[in-house]
Amino acid sequence: MIYADEKDVGDVRMFDIIAKKRDGKALSYDELEFFVNGIVNKSIADYQTTALLMAIYLNGMDGRETSDLCMLMARSGDMMEFSDELITVDKHSTGGVGDKTSLIAGPICAAAGLTVAKMSGRALGHSGGTVDKLESIPGLKVDMTVAEFEMAYRKTGICIAGQSGNMVPADKILYALRDVTATIDCLPLIATSIMSKKLAAGAGNIVLDVKTGGGAFMKDAKSAFELAEKMVEIGLNNGRNISALITMMDAPLGYAIGNSLEVMEAVEILKGGGEDTDLYRVSTALAGELIFMTSDIGHKEALEMAKSKISDGSAYAKLLEMIAGQGGDANALDDFSLFKQPANKFEIVAENNGYFAALDAMSVGIISMNLGAGRSKKTDPIDYSAGIRLKKKPGDRLKSGDIIAVLYSDIEKLEAYAEEFKAACKFSKEKPDIPSLILGRVSKNGRETY
Repeated sequence: MIYADEKDVGDVRMFDIIAKKRDGKALSYDELEFFVNGIVNKSIADYQTTALLMAIYLNGMDGRETSDLCMLMARSGDMMEFSDELITVDKHSTGGVGDKTSLIAGPICAAAGLTVAKMSGRALGHSGGTVDKLESIPGLKVDMTVAEFEMAYRKTGICIAGQSGNMVPADKILYALRDVTATIDCLPLIATSIMSKKLAAGAGNIVLDVKTGGGAFMKDAKSAFELAEKMVEIGLNNGRNISALITMMDAPLGYAIGNSLEVMEAVEILKGGGEDTDLYRVSTALAGELIFMTSDIGHKEALEMAKSKISDGSAYAKLLEMIAGQGGDANALDDFSLFKQPANKFEIVAENNGYFAALDAMSVGIISMNLGAGRSKKTDPIDYSAGIRLKKKPGDRLKSGDIIAVLYSDIEKLEAYAEEFKAACKFSKEKPDIPSLILGRVSKNGRETY
């Protein structure tokens, strides 16, 4: 039987594709191509697409299928292409709270002679978006044409902009349907969604920061390693130089959560502060990974090179060049008063002596969003000055009266948000055990655990 809204190409029918995957069989390249083309040109009905998504959710996809689907999704719209003389690098995080590593690792890589031509997303839910953070800098432009984007990264070696043009329309369609059909939590679909955008972005060298823990999408390390392996496999199968680090996201990364607050913290790191912080360690590890995979030096030497670009000031200089190149006021990085200032702040203090045992990253991300720093839906406005600055981190000793955190917002009454923040904290009399920050690495050589 052929349905009226189903158009055949040769012997391929959507009905047969659904039945084949329902029965646990691998789909061919031609069948996957028919599917991707059909959802983009709207010749396949949504109910058939969701039927296939559920069949994939239940029966999975093998490595070849996943890689084929990912590249077909990447090719469903515009694809960036770079000159062979450029060593292009990209970094992707699977999402977290306080994660501003792109603002640190990107300038480090540019200072090391690599080309950082990165298209990033906006905040939605508890995770922040790099584009929103950059937009908190007065005058900075993130919505660029492809020609403007190319001019910027060729001039300075680094440009971080919003996604432009018609990139990966297949993913937009599939993600919207997955979101309402309980098929979000599916490893091959998660991996193809992320990697299709990375492949379309065109960089030849990619490092993935796969988060795990309470504030991450992948709650346990086992799932995070499996996702990393799947994404690295996709990248390798499609000719990319790629690796992944598995990092913890039980507590926020760094001390700042919120757009301008996170930019300020990144600036402080690039100016040479915070060498003992989790943010410094993850940012330099990611930059070191990209330097390692694009050079003939060892891992240790690459990490030391990444750190040296902070200590010699060249990474900060690259950030200034990038901001000026995108029309931003670079003076704001030396005078934080030029950023939008919040109307109100509220200090949260420790009530007893002891230790800061834990801080629920997911809850903190949601609180920051509700203060105005993020979006619960795409049309929500953002208050660039809103957010949370931590004064203490899990593992720190506390004395009664110590300031733990400060809330910032244009909202007048912040007491209720302060109570929510306190509920996200755990305290103890004994010094707590803090989990390792970087749990391992996945590359073409397989999995390494630290």
